[in-house]
Amino acid sequence: MAEADEVQNANQLAAVRVAIDEVDEQIVALISRRERLVRRAGSLKHDDASVRAPARVERVITNVRDYASKQGVDPTVVEQTYRAMISAFIEFELRVRREP
Repeated sequence: MAEADEVQNANQLAAVRVAIDEVDEQIVALISRRERLVRRAGSLKHDDASVRAPARVERVITNVRDYASKQGVDPTVVEQTYRAMISAFIEFELRVRREP
């Protein structure tokens, strides 16, 4: 019976991984949309300080933690994910601003 359980677990794990891959594809599509918006926002800013905008970052973090709580998602995981993403986008936006 243990072997049958292992086969069932392996099948379930495979299905979960397929679903995660689908979610990842959706997340990348949303990151692509966010990148286009960040690129546009960067063109409207006049200096590096307005790109870094620490007060704005903290407002975003507060918002996404609230969204997470409402959806029953771990707010700390969401915050850490967003901090990493925001940091990467800030660096991206700074590079874009310096492009001719």
